[in-house]
Amino acid sequence: MTQIDFYVLPDTTLEARLDFACRLAETIQRKGYRLHLHAEDEAMARELDERLWTFRPDAYVPHALLGEGEGEAGAAPDPRIPVTIGWEAPPAPDQAVQALLNLAPGIPEWFSRFERVAEIINQHQAVLVAKRECWQTYKKRGYPVKAHQLRG
Repeated sequence: MTQIDFYVLPDTTLEARLDFACRLAETIQRKGYRLHLHAEDEAMARELDERLWTFRPDAYVPHALLGEGEGEAGAAPDPRIPVTIGWEAPPAPDQAVQALLNLAPGIPEWFSRFERVAEIINQHQAVLVAKRECWQTYKKRGYPVKAHQLRG
């Protein structure tokens, strides 16, 4: 069964949430897991793409933006790339991605195909409301949910 982890940040800004997403992506990738970052929309996906290059001068997280340069259909990126970023559909099933980092307000209907799902909450009211609903939905469906309170 998919394990759900909520990371609760003390900050209120989108920038803090995206910066933590980059650090978490780096940690997950360094541990040898394949990860899919699910953004709220194309603008957020492109912002994550850019931030993964710049969030830390000594960091490198190999990643690909799904559908980039491939037209509307969006063929799967090279399966050796450990981190993908998208905002609509999941990565291709044959890519064996183990973890999902969900930055969209709701829960993607395909979340259960991953071993682990991470949700990032900050203290912005809209994020708090959306992620409380996600927490309740996961719990009602019987998924193991764990909260990680992070300090500034």
